[in-house]
Amino acid sequence: MREHYPDIEPYRTEHFPVSSRHTLYVEECGNPGGLAVVFLHGGPGAGLARYHRRFFDPDRYRIVLFDQRGAGRSTPFADLEDNTTRDLVADIEKIREHLAIERWLVFGGSWGSTLALAYAEAHPDRVLALVLRGIFLGRPAEIRWFYEEGGASRLLPDKWQRYAATVPREERGQMLEAYWKRLTSDDESERLAAARAWGAWEGSALTLGESPETEAEFSAPAVAVSLARIEAHYFRNHAFLEPDQLLRDIGRIRGIPATIVHGHYDLICPVKSAFDLHEAWPEAEFHVVLSGHAASEPAIVDKLVEATDRLAGRFARCG
Repeated sequence: MREHYPDIEPYRTEHFPVSSRHTLYVEECGNPGGLAVVFLHGGPGAGLARYHRRFFDPDRYRIVLFDQRGAGRSTPFADLEDNTTRDLVADIEKIREHLAIERWLVFGGSWGSTLALAYAEAHPDRVLALVLRGIFLGRPAEIRWFYEEGGASRLLPDKWQRYAATVPREERGQMLEAYWKRLTSDDESERLAAARAWGAWEGSALTLGESPETEAEFSAPAVAVSLARIEAHYFRNHAFLEPDQLLRDIGRIRGIPATIVHGHYDLICPVKSAFDLHEAWPEAEFHVVLSGHAASEPAIVDKLVEATDRLAGRFARCG
């Protein structure tokens, strides 16, 4: 099985203003003259991790990564104003123009797959190929599955019980709204407690096996605060997408080479979403592997690196 490429450092970083309010952290890694690829992280609000640089051959790729609005090292941290899917799509295009990249590969997982599809459908002429992992289409049923009782809660009852304990029993019929109230509370301690519980719930479901390290990472304030606030903001607004928008507009990108990779035992984004996408887009290469949701799981890494290696060969002369 293929593994991640070795750890690398950026050759360039900057804080790039995309509006009068928001400034994005942007980094470039690998080969400045290589095939350009943009990495879209999950969440929304999760931010970048070091291993995100490692899905690409650094000798062949110019790897562009950035923290989306409110996430990671972008500022203002955990900010919700002017933070919608349309804003993020516009940010990707501003970064491309700023870096003088004509066309690029788009690589995204989980929420990053949502954003990758939205961007590609808005700017198909700028996309050479798509690599998508852990498909999330932003539909209400997908949001209910993980954040309301009756879906993933039945598969992780002990983890759900801890997540639900933050909310009084009488409010648990609408968990997303109950959490939203606490994540936007005037009480800082209440906001932090809700964010950490949200992050712990998500972290507990990421991997096929138990991973206390992942759960701890997602419940740490540096990740949990932006993750919880921004996810709740997006998900209570249906991801700022029209009903079935991403499937409805798939005709705009069906001619673009694409690879879809999804874990069969993904508890956060059920595999049905990947099947629905592939049914609408049969030309896309489709892999369902024995793993959970996390991009770091070996079977997922294998297929993602295989895809980026193959595309590097195919588009070696594209800039």
